[in-house]
Parts: sequence; C-alpha cells; structure tokens
Amino acid sequence: MQRLIIPLLAALSAAAAGAAQPACAIRPAAEPALTRLRAALAHGRFVTYQPTALTVSDGRIRGADAASIRADLSVLRPRFDSLVTYDAIHGAEEIPAIAVALRFRALIIGVWNPLDEAELRAAGDAVRRYPDLVVGLSLGNELLFAARSDPGALGSLIARLHAQLPQAPLSVSEPFHIYYRETAAPLLGQLDFLLANVHPLFQPWFRDADDGTSAQFVANVVDELAAIHCGPILVKETGVPTAPASAGYSEARQASFYRLLRARLPATGGHAFAYFAAFDAPWRAYDALAAPGAPPGVHPEEAHWGLYDAGRELKQAARELPPLTSPPSPP
Repeated sequence: MQRLIIPLLAALSAAAAGAAQPACAIRPAAEPALTRLRAALAHGRFVTYQPTALTVSDGRIRGADAASIRADLSVLRPRFDSLVTYDAIHGAEEIPAIAVALRFRALIIGVWNPLDEAELRAAGDAVRRYPDLVVGLSLGNELLFAARSDPGALGSLIARLHAQLPQAPLSVSEPFHIYYRETAAPLLGQLDFLLANVHPLFQPWFRDADDGTSAQFVANVVDELAAIHCGPILVKETGVPTAPASAGYSEARQASFYRLLRARLPATGGHAFAYFAAFDAPWRAYDALAAPGAPPGVHPEEAHWGLYDAGRELKQAARELPPLTSPPSPP
C-alpha cells in the first residue's frame, strides 16, 4: 500500500480537467466478464483476500493449503461474495474451485509477479476454467509506485495478454495518484477497469481528521478517476487498521470509517470499494515488502488491516455488515 503523501486533491482535479475524454479499452471479447464485474460492484460485496496460512519471512514464501483456504472462504462467504487476491500461485491455484463450490459471485485474480511465466499460466488457466467466476486479472501490486516496472513494460505485457486472453479484463493495481502521471496515460488507455489503492492513512491531515473527512476523500478520488477512465473502478485498498491503540487505531475506528464510506460512496455498476483486508496477517509487520516505499523497520499496523483477526474471528466492522441472504447466480 502507498505511503506517498498527496496534500491536496485539488491538484488532481487540475490534472483530470486536462484530459479531453476518459480513457479506457472496452473490448467486445471482455464485455461478458465486465458485465459480471459491474453486477458484482453494484450488488455484491468485495474483500481483498490473502490466505491465512500464507506467510512471508525473509523473502521466503510459505504457501497455503486447500483445507485452510476452504476454512477461510467459508468464514467470509456469509458476508462477502466477491474476492480480490494478490497471488495466483503458492496455493492460490485452489481458490477458484473452492470459491465456485461456496457460490462466490466474482473473483479478480492478482498476479503478484507478472514477469513470472508460471504465475501468468496459473492465472490464465483459471480464466479459462472458471469463465463465470473470474471477472478480471490484476497485474502486479504497486509495481509502478515501487519502481519494479514501468508503464512501457506493463503496456507491452497487457497487449500480449489481450491477445492471449481476450476474454479477461485486465488492470494494474496502483496508488491512485499514479494514474495521473503523464507517463501513465498510454497505459491507462489499455486498461479494461481500474483497481486503485486510496489510503487516507497516508495523507498528512489524517491524524487530526475525523472519519467523515477520510471517507469523503476516498469518494472524491473515485470521482477524479472516473474523469479520466470510462471503465469500472474498484477501490482495492482503503480502510483503517485496528491496532496499535497507541497510534489511535481501534476496531471502533475501522468500523466507523467503513460505515461512513458506505454512505459517501454507495456502490454502483461503475464504482465500488473492496474491504481491505479479509484477515489480519501478523507476518506483515516484519515484511519489508508489505508496504512499498515504507522506511525500514517494524510496522505493527500492517498486521491489523483485517476485518477478521488471524484466528478468523469477526471484528466490529465485519459484525456490522448484514449477511448476504441471497446467493448470486451464476455460479
């Protein structure tokens, strides 16, 4: 998640005003999946998901097993019917089949390393095997922000995948301000939908702001993005961690933020937000890659973004969500 400070949203308004028309690539082959994505935005409920059994330590990844993934998704399914993942391997190959069995509505598959051909193949296999579930692919997570790629390289990859997987809507996941860079404009025009990370937490005014200001900030950013892109927009990451209390974080503050965000950014077929994240991940407090751009050291808040704790118990924000009473169709 991003830690770059953007002091004034007005600066983005000026950038958006300079765009003649919203840019996007609505491709006929991808339209069925985009139609399902719009329906999930309007009528479903997204959450970002990394398996509780997956951990990263000193750069070594311990993957998740199918049984733990099933246990995770079984806990989520009463309140969430749509998922965004970060990885297509390390056990995540099991997610689509389990999601179908549990009657999830939609899945956006994250490809953590789009230069890894094995991970790309796994994501492509899921697109082909589960066409009624997979509504998009997310190529990387904050690759541009962390300088792990550049717009030209990502654009070439997207062009290649459009040819290989024409039915799959494609996006990249970046902090919202990245989409306003002049160098990102050609890439923006290739994307079928937007996955933006919008964290009030990293704005200079956050510490002294009330939750309504933070929620309105997210809604304003979505309006700005809609001015430069005509495809669906999903805020992939936002929210407030629930600890440490010494920094002013709590379950009550997380619940308040999401309560206000639901009022300020009601879901439509054109835009919505995902709850970030499904589960706490204690290892993230010590992971150097957990927050691109973060200074070295321990970041305890990174372990506590979940709406459920690491033992899969609901926090206040999740308890306040009414269960989803009617199953989606299909699948």
